[in-house]
Amino acid sequence: MADAAPPPPRPRGRPSGPTARGIETRRRLYDAAVSLIAARGWQQTTLRDVAAEAGVSVGLLYRYFPSKRAVVLALYDELSADYAERAKQMPAGRWRDRFLFALTTSLDVLRPHRDTLASLVSVLVGDANDGLFAPSTAFSRVLVQGVFIDAVVGATDAPRGALASTLGRLLYLSHLTIVLWWLLDKSPSQRATGAFVVLVERALPLAATALRVPGVPGLLHAADALIRESLFGEPPEGEPRG
Repeated sequence: MADAAPPPPRPRGRPSGPTARGIETRRRLYDAAVSLIAARGWQQTTLRDVAAEAGVSVGLLYRYFPSKRAVVLALYDELSADYAERAKQMPAGRWRDRFLFALTTSLDVLRPHRDTLASLVSVLVGDANDGLFAPSTAFSRVLVQGVFIDAVVGATDAPRGALASTLGRLLYLSHLTIVLWWLLDKSPSQRATGAFVVLVERALPLAATALRVPGVPGLLHAADALIRESLFGEPPEGEPRG
């Protein structure tokens, strides 16, 4: 019997891919950055502050987070992934009930980070490069938007044709408006936001009836096209990109 082939030599140097220690370090830096931004605000927090809080050198911090915006993107990606996972529990039913589930689940996911997100409103809304509507956040945005589209498309009373996706996108933007209201809400425990969600719930049956009124679907398609062009730079249908 021939001798067994010797095992291949072990590669030298650092192992490829993230190591357990690297993952733990990145998480420690991320937690420190999010905590400081929540306590001090976006403008008052520097990367040197984060490094000092985490007990590491600034050089090591730069390896994981080269800018404060990198922390914001990491937070946005993490919350979006968490939300998409929880949204898998969306029950079957009418689109308005599924929309309310998607909306309240979003607020539940964001609630532990409200102070941090409130200090980042100007970045999330107004930053053309790293905000909610920037190309750099497209993956997470599409992930969350997909939940609202599915809430309508997969509903037992889903509108016919392209109107279902159009309505889902508009509901996604409505949800962002409510989230912004919630972040800016100065009422005790954001009571006003809770009351506003109740008003939205009461208005949804009227919205469902309005979808059957001649002319309304066309208005929704037109509004959807204008919003996609203005916020995401998508050309009108029939026009080339670029």
